[in-house]
Amino acid sequence: MATARREMTFLLAEPERRLLRLIAARIPPALRPNHLTALGVLAATGVGIAYTLTNHSSTWLFVASALLVVQWFGDSLDGTLARVRHIERPRYGYYLDHIVDAYSVTVIGLGLGLSPYVDLGVALGAVVLYHILAINVYLESMVFGAFKLAYGRIGPTEVRVILILANTGLALHHGGPWLPAPAVLANWGLGLITAGMLALLVARFANNLATLRKMEPRPKPQVSIRSA
Repeated sequence: MATARREMTFLLAEPERRLLRLIAARIPPALRPNHLTALGVLAATGVGIAYTLTNHSSTWLFVASALLVVQWFGDSLDGTLARVRHIERPRYGYYLDHIVDAYSVTVIGLGLGLSPYVDLGVALGAVVLYHILAINVYLESMVFGAFKLAYGRIGPTEVRVILILANTGLALHHGGPWLPAPAVLANWGLGLITAGMLALLVARFANNLATLRKMEPRPKPQVSIRSA
């Protein structure tokens, strides 16, 4: 829900929040939150395209990393700018933000799957699981009134950092007798991350059910007494 209490427990949440507010205070008045949202969408599309173009040159991994920074700028700063200027529209922003997030994750994941580093099935599996995690967050905001986006200490910004580090490692990987091929490293790495996401989802699902059972105990069956 747009009015749900936001709980941000990401590893980088606090320094990121301070940095975003500093940047937002210096944004020219002509630049509006919707402009930043559009920038994030374009950058996410560019990331997906850059990953696909790594079929021709690994240099495109550096382009993908640069565009991930641009995508962070647009995606993370639009809401902060609205709040700093006191022009926020909670329901509008909530809806638009999560539609954009769904598109961005899908196009980046598809680009990864079309690259020479990650199998398409592995990439799409990670995308599907990411969307299930997001749906779980939306359901939690409805039933608990709290919007808890993080799973553990990992959030969208931390995922971008991991992707940039992975891009750099793959771009600089020159092979060798003791090193696996880049595609093996990338597939195993993404596979392990996906398995970790699944474990976090199962744990959170079980915890949510336990909490809901306490909030709404199973009603005892009513025994009707008929007079003779």
